[in-house]
Amino acid sequence: MDPYRVIVRPVVTEKAVSLIETENKLTFIVDRRATKSDIKRAVEEIYSVKVAKVNVVVTMRGEKKAYVKLAPEYNASEIAARIGLF
Repeated sequence: MDPYRVIVRPVVTEKAVSLIETENKLTFIVDRRATKSDIKRAVEEIYSVKVAKVNVVVTMRGEKKAYVKLAPEYNASEIAARIGLF
């Protein structure tokens, strides 16, 4: 699966920004058919980082949301700034 089709958009909410600062996690809306390994591969390829863990939930709207924890040597707030979240 093409990495740019896996990641639909980043999530910018108060909770998502809090996770960036406290837990080194980025939050994305992803394609419904994407698996955790697809998401991990896409984030690593697009943002040139190492992913430690991916958690996925399906929202009430039917969107698939991925919480991506970065490896300790990468800083989520730097990546967020680079993609224009804040």
